[in-house]
Amino acid sequence: MEKRVMTISKRRKRLMTASALLGGVLVLSACSGGGGKTDATDSGDPTSQAKVDEAAAKKTSEAQIKITPKDGSDNASINNGTAVTVTKGSLTSVTMKTATGTAVAGQISADKKSWKPLNRLERATTYKIAAEAADSDGRTAHENASFTTVSPANSFIGNFTPEDGSTVGVGMPVSINFDKAITNKAAVQKGITVSSSSGQEVVGHWFNANRLDFRPENYWTGGSTVTLKLNLDGVQGASGVYGVQQKTVTFKIGRNQVSTVDAKTKTMTVTQDGKVVKTIPISAGAPDHTTYQGQMVISEKFKETRMDGSTVGFTNDDGKGEYDIKDVPHAMRLSNSGTFIHGNYWGAKSIFGSVNTSHGCVGLSDTKGADDPNTPAAWFFAHSLIGDVVVVKNTGDKTIAPDNGLNGWNLDWAAWKAGSAV
Repeated sequence: MEKRVMTISKRRKRLMTASALLGGVLVLSACSGGGGKTDATDSGDPTSQAKVDEAAAKKTSEAQIKITPKDGSDNASINNGTAVTVTKGSLTSVTMKTATGTAVAGQISADKKSWKPLNRLERATTYKIAAEAADSDGRTAHENASFTTVSPANSFIGNFTPEDGSTVGVGMPVSINFDKAITNKAAVQKGITVSSSSGQEVVGHWFNANRLDFRPENYWTGGSTVTLKLNLDGVQGASGVYGVQQKTVTFKIGRNQVSTVDAKTKTMTVTQDGKVVKTIPISAGAPDHTTYQGQMVISEKFKETRMDGSTVGFTNDDGKGEYDIKDVPHAMRLSNSGTFIHGNYWGAKSIFGSVNTSHGCVGLSDTKGADDPNTPAAWFFAHSLIGDVVVVKNTGDKTIAPDNGLNGWNLDWAAWKAGSAV
């Protein structure tokens, strides 16, 4: 009996030991992650691990694309502000469209590092750009952006004279009229340069918040070339208002012609390059309608034009103009307020050179229809350029205001320079 009991005891111990060992094996199996099927990520698909490994090993493209302006920008430039560039790669495709789907033409550079649109953009327009590039291993990168260009309400433009490529007289200033009031005058003026091949110093003068003129101390040198550069793109002219112009303009100065009207002698002496070429009898403003005095610049020329007295304050009791001539021949504007030098066919020939009879203009003998080239008015019209100077004296009237037309020459040099913002 004793031997049997001992045997049972030993068996129990062996079973307990085996149970403990088995439990240990189960614990180790649960933590080891080795080839068993207890791993929750193992779906049983022999290719799944390969796919995971492939995805983990795959690298993104090294090409880095930059789109300017930034995505979401507003008040963007319509000129040179749009571009796509890439580093560590080459551009393979760039498309640009308006929000309505209209394509914008552009060109990738020869080295495939940049792209720009070929033409100026429109104001107040939303554009979308999609760009693709590849790195040296052929891996592609993509970038997209959307932006809106500056609106007319948030931009300003300077309307300038004279025109690009024109030939003008020695008195022609560069005159710029802005469509918005400019409060940041210094910044705007710094964005504009005017230079002459003659080397003359050129200075700007602000007449008001909308008008900036440029001229040298003395008349331009005959035969010289003047260059105007507008670098106003992105320049803040006032709060929330930015420039959009990026433009270069050149014009030529013709021969030096200055004509002097003497209301006392009732003659006009025309000089070219300092030499008298013509003396013409004239009729200036009557004693009760005298002509402004001073240096005046021809700003417009009309073979024929209408002159209605009511537009410049000369009216009868019925409100109609004291005169209304629908076909004034060979008319050239000297002021914004209505001063002209023009042909006169309705007055007697005897008045020219002998009596002043006009409402303030300077009249020269002419014929109706402006077709006779032999009249004094026709000769002067044919030999005059926009920008030529007409000096009027001895009228008994005041000197014309410098901003009444293109007549800034009536300010001396110190006063002119005092009107500069830089």
